[in-house]
Amino acid sequence: MEKRLATAAYWIGILSAALALILRGLALFGIYVFSSAYPAKGHPITFRTFLTGAILFFVMAIASGVVARIKERKA
Repeated sequence: MEKRLATAAYWIGILSAALALILRGLALFGIYVFSSAYPAKGHPITFRTFLTGAILFFVMAIASGVVARIKERKA
């Protein structure tokens, strides 16, 4: 179970990082994709949102991988 979670979290982290890079690249040219389409009362959705999500998923993948490795050694 932990191996599947680690794999899924890794690929979602890759997807989030790719979205963050694409949105940051578009922001360099003055194109803000989510800011004008989905106005938010608090914080708008920006590349930083996806970057934070990518970091979260990468940490979750590392933690799940470590738990899976510890369980393998005990068995």
